[in-house]
Amino acid sequence: MIIGSGPAGYTAAIYAARANMHPLLIDGPQQGGQLTTTTEVENFPGYPDGVDPFTMMDDMRRQAERFGTQFVSGIVTKVEFCQRLTANDQPHKVWVNDTDLYEADTVIIATGASAKYLGLESEREFRGRGVSACATCDGFFYRKKTVAVVGGGDTACEEANYLAGLCEKVYLIVRKPFLRASAVMQERVKQNPKIEILFEHNTVELTGEGKVQGATLVFRKGEPDEEIRHINIDGFFLAIGHHPNTDLFKEYVARDAEGYILTDGNSPQCYDQRLTTNDQRLILPGVFAAGDCADPHYRQAIVAAASGCKAAIEADRYFKSL
Repeated sequence: MIIGSGPAGYTAAIYAARANMHPLLIDGPQQGGQLTTTTEVENFPGYPDGVDPFTMMDDMRRQAERFGTQFVSGIVTKVEFCQRLTANDQPHKVWVNDTDLYEADTVIIATGASAKYLGLESEREFRGRGVSACATCDGFFYRKKTVAVVGGGDTACEEANYLAGLCEKVYLIVRKPFLRASAVMQERVKQNPKIEILFEHNTVELTGEGKVQGATLVFRKGEPDEEIRHINIDGFFLAIGHHPNTDLFKEYVARDAEGYILTDGNSPQCYDQRLTTNDQRLILPGVFAAGDCADPHYRQAIVAAASGCKAAIEADRYFKSL
């Protein structure tokens, strides 16, 4: 069973189906995953002219279906993972939409991670039309233009520097009077002539006709003084973190402080939360994690797809060992 329908889930399904493991894939709330929130994909191999993300994910889905993957539309609402060491042990159990129970010898968790947003109505309106949560994915579309990055940590500074290599100007919007990033990343941002840091600024609205063309900010000069500012921008990048979609599994799989699933070194095998102590970690037989739900570093479709391949191969080896 595969939980999730992004690049990791579909790739796992392709490999599992070709290995005759009879995969069942649960779509989840967003068929195609987080990738479908962008407008065009240009950095995935095999599409020299770029590709619409819905087209790309549909291609992956049809490929998985061609080899025999079965699909279930719905949301996983409960799981019960077992210490499945032999073929005679209880199977893993997954409930969909609270009512439908499915059982499997192996489970691949590919539920992804959701970018954190500010929660503005205009932010939702312009998502995919100037609002992005991935500079590596979408920065290319803003060459020689002006963009803004929201955040004050290492990720925000890294994305601001990356965008500065493409764009004419980059605003770094920081709500606090200081950066939280490491000293090295702070220095790089401060020394980059294309980056202007706006300390103690909060974005309250994005403006534009059909696409992002500007942002309204509040500058807090000190209580109770505030100043309203407007900047002209072509793109608005969120860099305030991601939340891995793993809460459903927290009873069973070990996670880090941010909620990303911990796996066994270079293997996608999950650790069992119930058997994890300060001194040792024991694996959870037959349960694997792939994609952004276990990747706090790269968060790229190609990396997720590769991890889906790894998870399916590991699942096949486990399956044959029973």
